[in-house]
Formats: sequence, structure tokens, C-alpha cells
Amino acid sequence: MRITEFFRGRAGGWFVALGFVVLWYALLQGVAIAFFNVSPDIRSVPRDLAANLLLAAFLYSISRNLRIYLAASGLLLAALHLSNAGKVAVLGGPIMPDDFVAVRNLFLLLSGWQLVVALLIVATPVWLLVLLPAWRTRRTWLMLGSAGAMLGMVALVPGTVVTAMDTHIGNSVWDQRGNYERRGLLLHLVQEGARYTARASSPPSADEVGVALDRLAGQSRPALSGDVFPVSNGRSRNVHFIVLESFWDPMDLTEAGFSADPVDPRFRDLWRAAGYSRAMSPVFGGYTANAEFEVLCGFPVTEDAVFFEGWLRRDVPCLPRHLNAAGYQTVASHPNVAAFWNRVNAYQRIGFNTYWSESDFVLDDMNGEFLSDVSLYRQVLRKIAPMLAADQPVFNYVLTIFGHLHYPLNEQRPTAVGSGGGSDLVGSYANTIYYKSRELMDFLVQLSQKDPDGIVVLFGDHLPFLGPNFSGFTDSGLLADNRAKFDAAMVRRLVSTPLVVIDGTRGPLRLGDLPMYLIPGLVLDLLNDHRPSVMRLVDAGLDGIVRPLPGMHLLLQGDDESLCRPGPELTKACADSRAWLASIDTLTRDLFGGEQQLLKSLEPDVVGVRTAQNESGADPADPGLDSGCASTMSPLVGAAYPCDTVISAAGQ
Repeated sequence: MRITEFFRGRAGGWFVALGFVVLWYALLQGVAIAFFNVSPDIRSVPRDLAANLLLAAFLYSISRNLRIYLAASGLLLAALHLSNAGKVAVLGGPIMPDDFVAVRNLFLLLSGWQLVVALLIVATPVWLLVLLPAWRTRRTWLMLGSAGAMLGMVALVPGTVVTAMDTHIGNSVWDQRGNYERRGLLLHLVQEGARYTARASSPPSADEVGVALDRLAGQSRPALSGDVFPVSNGRSRNVHFIVLESFWDPMDLTEAGFSADPVDPRFRDLWRAAGYSRAMSPVFGGYTANAEFEVLCGFPVTEDAVFFEGWLRRDVPCLPRHLNAAGYQTVASHPNVAAFWNRVNAYQRIGFNTYWSESDFVLDDMNGEFLSDVSLYRQVLRKIAPMLAADQPVFNYVLTIFGHLHYPLNEQRPTAVGSGGGSDLVGSYANTIYYKSRELMDFLVQLSQKDPDGIVVLFGDHLPFLGPNFSGFTDSGLLADNRAKFDAAMVRRLVSTPLVVIDGTRGPLRLGDLPMYLIPGLVLDLLNDHRPSVMRLVDAGLDGIVRPLPGMHLLLQGDDESLCRPGPELTKACADSRAWLASIDTLTRDLFGGEQQLLKSLEPDVVGVRTAQNESGADPADPGLDSGCASTMSPLVGAAYPCDTVISAAGQ
């Protein structure tokens, strides 16, 4: 009788409420370990459990009854812990504050029963949390007021909170998975949430922008030179960007046992002629929008955040706007939901005139939920044909969607490549590349016939996801199972995808390994466009090439490669490149989300308000003089490459 009375009382309720969280926490960690091989460090479990109990105590203190508390707290903790485990397994890092801003993109990508399940997973705990409080009690408002005051203090002085937590809990900016494992999930979210707030609430001042510019006012990398500019044909050249979803060379997976090379031999020949150049991406396995930002705006992404979502807040003179000011029609095509990764707003802010999304294409050849590349290319070519025939030049930006997980194929695309080892996912990916590479090469033949003098830039946006914790890659010894174990060679491999830049009738250029943020400057060089541009700033003040990643960067100097992480053992070269990155970061925050002090300090031409053509009547993107490459035969129509142009980008 006394036991029954105990559990009916307030003390018994607290016992059940907190005891439930202990058992539920243990079960969730077991599921995360069993299905994702993800868990906090054993030494951080007491601290992580304490944070979960503290959250549970707050929720129970405002709850109207035990039953709704058990449902709300259980679903909330499950959503947080299992979503985090899934992200760590797929992308290598834990949930970050930016993910809560971007969660709506999950709903835009899914359909049918998957969309219903995702909505239930997110909406149910939120709905229960709204129903949870006993709104008419003084205790509830007192607790909510206290929590609001604490959050307000964090928002007012986020930098102080970050410093205190970094000092007492620790922080490794290059190892976010390690941060989660050492902190536990809830403390990790609080700590990184304060950091996110601190960064967003403190745009650089005019003085800070001036100091950053002064630091960059050293030697500049040499511009591309030699016989690389187009033959003058009386008009500016068209530019075509083809961003290939998850495009990579599966033959590097030596343990997969493929029955044949998945890559079209025509692409092999093209890539060989390009010297096996590689684009160095800011992301792995996802977050395509960050690769887009770099190739369109010419600034590196350094944060573990989707730049289009929370960081691009101003109209900026990126490549589309820069070319539009020179008279280009700028068109973006991507057969996905228009608003995914905030592309509607982002594309407008960087200067695209037209954005064709899913609703603008006939979905006539679908691989699962994804429009095939051959259909996308056919429809894009039909849409831009009148532009190619007109006098106005075109910047044609195409982002494919075929190649997304889980690499589905329809009945018109049967299995063509067998796999004797590795997972089913590896085999599915190899067959995706089989069709993707062939559809690409067929499109390039058609494009070269319609626009033989056009500049074509094609590259993979990031490496594919081939299994949790980099499995697929680890099987062939390409990567370790944890980013913390990566050396410089592994990081270089992690970020590198095929890159081919075709300089019209001259054929492909040999570029080596090129970070994506250097691609806009390369295009301006090929167009002989010497108008002032903020996209040139990354060419100044550094000896070597830097591929930033959150909290660390890869430094390439000639044949040397270094992985630079913060610490007392930092070399001079790493320290110099880190200072360069800090200056670039200051300018990035100012230009894309701050007061744009940078534009006020540069010539008006940078903003794209007026152009050299407006001032003098001359074409600012004048194609220049004939460089002496006489052949006009397309390099893609069964002929040898007429001009074996070799370019040394960024001094490498």
C-alpha cells in the first residue's frame, strides 16, 4: 500500500520520470552503437546522462501529467540521439546548430511514406512538447521564465559562454565527432549553439575588414598566362558549368572487384587529356550547396554549416552577377524542389536571371525520385538553344540530381557492372557511374556541336557516401574510419573529385588539384575578363594552395602536402596559411552576411553597378587575340585534342 501511495505522489512521479530517462538513454545508446557504431566516449557518459536528466527534470517540472511527459521526453530524446548517430555515420560529423535551420530540406527531398514518417518523427515530439506544460500553473511560468532568462543571457554574451565552455569542456574545431564523443550530445549542442550565435551576431567592422585587406596585399598568384584565351569571334564566349552529383572514380575501390570499369572510356580519354585534374570540394557525401557556393562565388567555406541557408544574407557580386553585368544571360538548372538548400533566395542573391527547378522540367525518365541526367541535359539544351543562337552570351549552370543515395536505377538501366566485393551500395554506385558518365559524354558531344567555342567546366560536387563510417573507402584502404585518424593524403583524397575544364576548341586544360573556390577566377582568366572582382581576393597573399575544412586545412606547396591543425606544433607554412584563412574569413563574413564594408572600400565596378562597357563602350570580357591555335575541330567528336594546353594554376 505504501509503495502504491509513493508512486502516486509527487516524489514517486519524479522517481519514475528520471528513472525512465536513465533506462531510455541506455537503450538509445545501445541502438546507436548497434546500427550506426556511434556513441559518446565512455568517460563522458556520466556528464551526458546528467545533461539528459537535467533536461528531463525541466520538462517534468512543467508537465501537466506523467503520461504526456513520458511520451514527449521519450520521443524528443530519440529524435535527437538517433538523428545525431545517423548523421555521424553518413557524413562523419554530429548534429550542428545549422542542421536545425536546414531540417526543412529533409521534407522537400522526401515523398510518400518516407515524407509521412519524417514529418511524424519531427512533428510528434514538437506537438507533445506544446501539449506538455501545465499552462495555468505559476510553477510552469516560473520555470519557463527562468529558462528564457538563461537563453537570453547566452544570446547577449555568446562569446563569453563559448570561451568558458571551451576552457572547461574543451573544443577541437577540426574534429567535431571527437567533440561530440567527449562532450555528449546535449552539451555539444549548447556549446556549438553559443558559437553559432556569437559568429552570427558579430559581423566584422570596417577596421577589421581593412586589416584583412592589408594582410592580403602581398604577392598575388600569377594570372593564367600563355595561349589560353579564346579566338576572337566577335562576341563573348558562353560558359557552361556542369556540377555532377556524387561523381567520382569507383576504380579507386581496389577491393570492390568490379567486373568492368564503370567509367565511360570517352570520359577516361577526356580526363586523361586534362591531366587527371581534380576539384577539391569543401564537403563529403552531402551539403552540395557548399560546393556550389565556392564555384559560384570564389570564397572558401570554412564552417560546418550550409552557407546558402544561414550565411548568405546579402546581394553579392558572385560569378553570375559579375557576368550579368557584362551582358550575360545567367541561367541555373536543377531538377529538385526549388527551395531546397534555400536555392531560390541564394540564386537570386548571387545574380542568376533564371532558375529552372523541378516544376520546370518534364519528369519523364526517373531513377527512383531523381530525374535522369540524359533527360535533364536534353531539356536544358532545348531551353538554352535560342540563347545560344542569339547575340547575348550565356552562363549556363547545370546541377544534376541523378546520383543521390541510394543510387537507384530504373528498368531502362539494368546492372552493367558486377561487384565481387564490398557492399550492395558500392555496386549500386558503380552502376550509377556507368550510366552517369555515358550520359554526360553524349551531352558533351551535342553541346560541342552547338557551341564549339564555349567554356565547359565539369566536376563532381563531392565523394559519394558508400556506407557508415567511411566503409567502402576503408575496405580499400583509402580512408580511415574516423576523420581524427586522417593524414594529409587521406584528406586530399576525401575532398578530390574529377575536374575537366574544356577551353572550347583547344580542348581540356591541365589544372592539377584545384580548390573549388579558385574556379571562378579561372573562368574570368579564360574570358580575359580583367574587371575588378572580389573573386580575385583569394589569389592574393599566399604561397601555395589551401583547401579549408572545418577547423583544419590542407596546404599544397608544389609536391608537398601538409595537414594543418591548430596546436603548438604548427609549422610556419601552416601558420602563414592559417593567417591568410583568417583574413579571408573576415571578408567572407562581411561580404555575405555583414555590412559589406569590403565593397565600400573597393572600386564601384566590383559591385557590378557599372562596367567597363558602360564607361567606354568596350566589351569588358573582350575575348582578345587569336593565340595561334588554328584547329577549330571539336575535341569531343572523335578527334584528337587539337591544343594540348597546359596551365599552372595558382603557381602549382
